[in-house]
Amino acid sequence: MKIACIGDSLTEGRPGVSFFKLLTTKHPHIEFDNLGKPGETVKSLHSRLEKSKLATDYDLSFLWIGVNDVYTKLLKVQAQPVSKDHQEFKDYYANVLEMILASSKHVVLVTPTLIGEEIKNTPNMELKELSSIIHSISSKYANVSLLNMQEVFEHQLKHVTSSEYVNTNVMRVMKDVLLYKNPLRIDRLSKKRGLHLTLDGIHLNSKGAELVVEEYSAFIKRLQL
Repeated sequence: MKIACIGDSLTEGRPGVSFFKLLTTKHPHIEFDNLGKPGETVKSLHSRLEKSKLATDYDLSFLWIGVNDVYTKLLKVQAQPVSKDHQEFKDYYANVLEMILASSKHVVLVTPTLIGEEIKNTPNMELKELSSIIHSISSKYANVSLLNMQEVFEHQLKHVTSSEYVNTNVMRVMKDVLLYKNPLRIDRLSKKRGLHLTLDGIHLNSKGAELVVEEYSAFIKRLQL
């Protein structure tokens, strides 16, 4: 079985704990390709796939994109183009899916999770709207499934108190990339910031990474049967 994981820094695995590394360890007999790129938005991913189509055919592809389409608006530096509105996001997302389906037997669309662990903050409400768009797109295809990762994370955070910490300083993000590579150090910093699933409100700590692995593995098992 050959699987592609397509997305942004959450898939690439920096900063924070890499769920991809944990996933490959859990499934040593499956061939995985990490096609995550830091800062990726749905528009920049569309450009990337136009310039460089998927190099091989996959049994399964996970598409996890969208958080930067909201998160980038909070940063002072905008490295990648962002959709001007939700209709444009929908159009680009649907085109990206078509490109991936050309080289994949089955695709799992993963909704963006969090921008801050305060689940009812304004950025998370916008992510919920993007999740609804992704859900509407997924329902049009027999060989496309939806993984609502935002709901998975919300369920975990429902009965705990998290801080409102969200890292919107690009230099601090880079510092986290350079200085916090060990999961134990990442988890200690996460705890210091008052967070439960993330290092900085977006990127994963060990618990967040393990949640993603659990959800991805459930789809892998289902599609192997």
